[in-house]
Amino acid sequence: MIVLIKLAGAQVMAQKKEWITIKSPNLKCWQCKALLEKYLISENESTMQSGIVQRKYNLIVGEIRIQYYPDRVTPDEIRTVINNAGFDTEDAKAEPEPYKKLPPICKRAEDGGGQQKGAPPCHIEPYQP
Repeated sequence: MIVLIKLAGAQVMAQKKEWITIKSPNLKCWQCKALLEKYLISENESTMQSGIVQRKYNLIVGEIRIQYYPDRVTPDEIRTVINNAGFDTEDAKAEPEPYKKLPPICKRAEDGGGQQKGAPPCHIEPYQP
């Protein structure tokens, strides 16, 4: 029994992980990151078979790097989840209903979204004591 558990554990550790970088022009502030992060965690636990291992955000350029298990989730499924959260990807626009629910700062520039002139940088979460 112990041997089987060790073998199963070794197989999980040996699974190949891959990285994908997805650009999202309306993913440029800490609020957007927090909303997307919450959605990705929820979807990863419920429908993506825990296929996403980790995420790295670059809010300055509007992109997210995702490490995932390709035998559990595909890049297209990851992009679809991001679109379903209300965010655009390089290949597709966000789904309309979740997009409408985003705060104004997380919307497309053509819809009046993004950082407003004179406002503090939005890619850094404000300090809250």
